Formats: sequence, structure tokens, C-alpha cells
Amino acid sequence: RGTVGMLAALRDPLVARALRHLHADPARHWTVDELAREAGSSRTVIAERFNAVLGKPPIEYLTGWRIQTAAERLRSSDDSLSQVAEAIGYDSEASFSRAFKRTM
Repeated sequence: RGTVGMLAALRDPLVARALRHLHADPARHWTVDELAREAGSSRTVIAERFNAVLGKPPIEYLTGWRIQTAAERLRSSDDSLSQVAEAIGYDSEASFSRAFKRTM
């Protein structure tokens, strides 16, 4: 039916706009308020729509996206762990490691 998951998210204009912002700048220290403002919505509506189509809040989605991006970069580049952590928005290897362990 396509009402849940990434395809549904991409079909939802609001969630798709928000995803474009998150994917374009994953290292930004996003808040739900900032994301809602960038996507042209309210914090409540964007949180509800993410939960409805992706099954998780926006910041949880962002954490997963950062971890996926980092894992790919660690596999495909010679960048150090600290370089990758910084590039995806973590202030330290320790904070990145904690997020990685929570997510994976």
C-alpha cells in the first residue's frame, strides 16, 4: 500500500522537504523546531508526520542517517574515526561511539 516507510516519506511533501534538509546537512545540530521551520511546518506537525510515515521522530531518523553515512564513509575512505565523527555532526569520537552503539 505504500503508506509507511521511505517511499511513503518521499511521497509526503512535508516529510520529503524535511528529509532533503537533513540529508543535505546531517552535521548541522538540528532541532525539531529548526527542521520544522526549514520545511515550512510546525514542530508538532512534522513530528506527527515523521512518526506516521517513518515510525520514528525526526531526530531519531537523523541519528540513524548519520550512523549509516558514517559506516559507509568508514568503509570507503581512509578518514579517521574522529574525522568521520566530526563530518557527520558529532563533537567527539566518544559521543559518536555512544550514538553508534545505541543505534546499531
